[in-house]
Amino acid sequence: MATQFTQDQAEQQLQSLSDALDSGSLRQVARILNKGLSPSDIAHLIESSPPKQRSVLWNLVDEDQRGEVLQYLSEDIQSYFLSKLNAQEVLNVTGDLDTDDLADILQQLPDAVILEVLDSMDAQDRQRIEEVLSYPEDTAGGLMNTDTITIRADITVDVVLRYLRRHRSLPDMTDSLLVVSRRDELIGILPITTMLVSSPNATVREVMETDIISIDVTMSDRDVANLFERQDLVTAPVINKTGILLGRITIDDVVDVIREDADHSLMSMAGLDEEEDTFAPIKITARRRAVWLGINLLTAFLASAVIGVFEDTIEKVVALAVLMPIVASMGGIAGSQTLTLVIRAMAVGQINQGNLRWLLNREFFVSLINGVFWSLVVAGAAMLWFHDIVIGLVIAAALLINLVAAAIVGTCLPIFLKSRNIDPALAGSVLLTTITDVVGFLSFLGLATLAYA
Repeated sequence: MATQFTQDQAEQQLQSLSDALDSGSLRQVARILNKGLSPSDIAHLIESSPPKQRSVLWNLVDEDQRGEVLQYLSEDIQSYFLSKLNAQEVLNVTGDLDTDDLADILQQLPDAVILEVLDSMDAQDRQRIEEVLSYPEDTAGGLMNTDTITIRADITVDVVLRYLRRHRSLPDMTDSLLVVSRRDELIGILPITTMLVSSPNATVREVMETDIISIDVTMSDRDVANLFERQDLVTAPVINKTGILLGRITIDDVVDVIREDADHSLMSMAGLDEEEDTFAPIKITARRRAVWLGINLLTAFLASAVIGVFEDTIEKVVALAVLMPIVASMGGIAGSQTLTLVIRAMAVGQINQGNLRWLLNREFFVSLINGVFWSLVVAGAAMLWFHDIVIGLVIAAALLINLVAAAIVGTCLPIFLKSRNIDPALAGSVLLTTITDVVGFLSFLGLATLAYA
């Protein structure tokens, strides 16, 4: 029986597998994989292995487990293994997966292979998969599972119980039954707990709940995750604009969305893809990172160009070259704090037109208070260091200007980028750094030019 492992235990298993692979004990590896680990742990071990070992591990996984393992792998690794399978093999591996998980995997395949897989399915399964595939994967329609149990309102609880006993098993995380009209319109839900304590002779209409939370099929996956969090949902029905029941979303899919959003925000801050493979080949990794290194180089040249304009002033007052990084660095840190706060607030739906002005005012006054305090600290240090009152006043004023500018830009930039359909997490940090560098250098060297003219 497969068990879930803690991180330390998983690391020990990884080391055991690595040792077994090095010694050529493939039979021992297969036994560890298929008898001792859950599909999610197998996926973790595959992702934690270099490319050559991955292929060996994948080939040792039992075929009836491969579909479950696939759904826990990152998209890059999924695509790699799927590319080695033909349409029939894909169908064999993924045949037992839920509709939404199968749809996610199929989206990694070329269109021609998807059509072959769909052609190999029976009519009912194909219709379900095509329905999920017809919606963007970042919407409720792309998340939903069409495997639901529906009942009518005019039958008794006893009939419902006899109907359920005809099933070999219920869909995972079935906490309630969905009550629909003859036109498949969602009219209520019957929680399992309510059904079990109700009179067998009571009708579904008498005991069902009509005050239900349903999700529009076009709702974004991020809004779905926020709704689940606010309402403490385990499952929720998905409907179209006319109220027709299309499927349901379960908490495990929402957890995946939350994790992906967190990965996206973290990795995007460094200009990386959230699906970045830790053990990706050298060529792929170098190519992906080169793009943002190139963008960063262009912005660095822009900041350097601003410094070049004041070359004569820097030659006259060498202390300026020593103190320049302080102004830019303080502005960058202050801006990053505000930027991160705003991006997070946008992600959880906390920012709107009504509270944006208040937030901007708050960040302005916070930056003003910190700016005055740290300007005095830096000015005092600069005066003691270089014995020059003028340079202390110049760096104090420049630091104050840059900290205020950083707060304003950090607040407004993510909202501006979002309005232009540009990912703030991906582009925000690069643009913010450029702006705070340019403003910092321009204010510091510009004020110094005027003071020492």
